[in-house]
Amino acid sequence: MSQQPLLDIEDLKITVGGNAVIEDVSLGIAPGEMVGLVGESGCGKSVTALSIMRLLAEPPMRVAGGRILFENEDVLEYSERALEKLRGDRISMIFQEPMTSLNPVFTIGEQIAETLLLHREISSSAAEARAVELLERVGIPGPSAALRRYPHQLSGGQRQRVMIAMALACEPKLLIADEPTTALDVTVQAQILDLIDDLRRETGMAVLLITHDLGVVSQYCDRVAVMYGGRIVETASAEDLFGHPRHRYTEALLRTIPASNPPGTDLPAIPGAVPPPGRRPSGCAFHPRCHAVVEECPRLVPDLVGGTHRARCWNPVA
Repeated sequence: MSQQPLLDIEDLKITVGGNAVIEDVSLGIAPGEMVGLVGESGCGKSVTALSIMRLLAEPPMRVAGGRILFENEDVLEYSERALEKLRGDRISMIFQEPMTSLNPVFTIGEQIAETLLLHREISSSAAEARAVELLERVGIPGPSAALRRYPHQLSGGQRQRVMIAMALACEPKLLIADEPTTALDVTVQAQILDLIDDLRRETGMAVLLITHDLGVVSQYCDRVAVMYGGRIVETASAEDLFGHPRHRYTEALLRTIPASNPPGTDLPAIPGAVPPPGRRPSGCAFHPRCHAVVEECPRLVPDLVGGTHRARCWNPVA
């Protein structure tokens, strides 16, 4: 990164019952930058994202080490009052499942307005006008009427767009987008991602994009961090990572992209499954699924090494 990071995670470790869920996680995001966080389910992506806003269930989860610096302040040292001021204002998050994130007993308009009234000196009428503007921008038809509806009266895709509107309401400095287009069709996915991309270019908002869609990452992200077994195993610019992956896991992921395979052929799959916390193998967690194991792989955890393109692999791709 060429400028001071807005968010700087340093050696973060989170445990559950003594087992590490994530460990040795370091990641920085500069203002206006979009960073993709990728990997299979169970790798630790969402736990990392939730830890930034201190939304983990503590206990049973516990931060066992590291720092989360946002604008040079350690979020892990914030009081509950300070966290209330941070969440939804300077940092916002789009969650994976809108039906469990929206309150079923309040209208859409009330929930969007609540964010604005909490963080801005604004009248109720101005908050409602802003809510209409936000719903229109994320593609909700008849936004004025939609304000009076309850979450159950909207489709899954519409609920997701409401969540996006809420997250963008206060024009945050950092937007954490955890699978933001999961419930949307392909056309709407592109509209929403274009909207997020436009906003970060207009306002300097940084974006942490968590997704399984590597095509989206290649199109929208400046940099990419790949997670496996609770650790970041590779990080690079999107161009470098897609052009020359170094970690064997990243190489395997890229082979599964449909566009990388001839039409009509079976897509390759990575054998095995992601090991859960407490059952991760010694050494490199990926080695039981890897086709290029060397002597060190099952014995020692490799360091994340390199310059602007770093990988945690004993036998990196040449």
